Amino acid sequence: MIVLCAKSLYTPQEEIKDPLVFIEDGFVSAVSSRAQQEIPKNATVVDVAKDGLADAILVPGFVDIHMHGGAGLDVMRAGLGELPHLNQFLTTHGVTGYFPTTVAAPLDHTCVALERLADAIEARQTSPAANGDGIQARPLGIHLEGPFLSHKRRGVHPPEYLVEPTLQVFERLWQAARGHVRMMTIAPELPGALEVIAEAARRKVCVSIGHSDAELEGARAGVRAGARHATHTFNAMRPLDHRDPGILGEVLTDGQLSADIIADGIHLAPEVVQIFLREKGLERSVLITDAMAAAGMPDGTYQLGPIQVEVKDGKCMKDGTLAGSVLTMDRAVRNVTQFAGWTLQHAVRAATLNAARAVGLAQHGHLSPGAEANVVVLNRDGEVKKTMVHGRGF
Repeated sequence: MIVLCAKSLYTPQEEIKDPLVFIEDGFVSAVSSRAQQEIPKNATVVDVAKDGLADAILVPGFVDIHMHGGAGLDVMRAGLGELPHLNQFLTTHGVTGYFPTTVAAPLDHTCVALERLADAIEARQTSPAANGDGIQARPLGIHLEGPFLSHKRRGVHPPEYLVEPTLQVFERLWQAARGHVRMMTIAPELPGALEVIAEAARRKVCVSIGHSDAELEGARAGVRAGARHATHTFNAMRPLDHRDPGILGEVLTDGQLSADIIADGIHLAPEVVQIFLREKGLERSVLITDAMAAAGMPDGTYQLGPIQVEVKDGKCMKDGTLAGSVLTMDRAVRNVTQFAGWTLQHAVRAATLNAARAVGLAQHGHLSPGAEANVVVLNRDGEVKKTMVHGRGF
């Protein structure tokens, strides 16, 4: 048994002062305050406050459900032996679980990438502790961003690789990923989209509406068919109009729909971040990075699937259009506290519990009995000091 001690803990739904987190076999077995429970004599005690972190806050590991890469690696192109480098990079920014995310590419190339990502997911399921490989974030499922996207709102996704949604194409992608597709972004207004949405939802995929020019009723039809989330809200969406609210009218007003944003100060103005958080609230707001290979790297040219992207001064551009980000999740959390005045605890929730709930990851995003022991130590400014994955790392 390992017992973690610190100044405070965000579960993240509540704050516990002077907490004790009991960990056995990579899972949380109990959480309490020092006043409520004694530490067993045979336990290994790790007091992070004694490591010069007097203000240490324990939080769940961040969950990034939309990311394309980082540390120079693109998830559609990286080999199985290269992913540990990316996984270790992610832990330095507090991410313990993530969804590698595709972009529109030739279907044959996409299927090869999906097979490789399925290998990575299954390898971590077999050996979650990654003995000998250092502490690594774990790929938990695949996010298909494309090929079922609107031509008008495609962003940088190459138009020649966009495909109208059919059950046949979805099945091909599903088989290539060996059932590890956990999330899919789709434009609900496309012919055939509602049938694909319904089938994906039946298979427990989190269907997310995005890259869409849908009018209000088209977006609502997608939700009725089974969509329950929205992808990088405001970006690659029909703009909000006061008489014709379109897809954003549905995303911002449907209390059952969760939604995510890229809170980097580039994709959205801070004031728009405030509007989003106010409308979606504490339970339905999710932070993503949409990070590409350039995250953590100097300015230059990087790959985003089949796309070459120029990165300069924090902006990722392709022919004048934003193409992913260099955002890290810990920075996103800090930005939310600065842009919208949210407390650190509430910002952490948007990067942990809300993200995990949106995609059905029951054992992730929280610190309570039965959860995986994925723990991050933050200081009071939200900076990552230590990361634990599946009970290893401190």
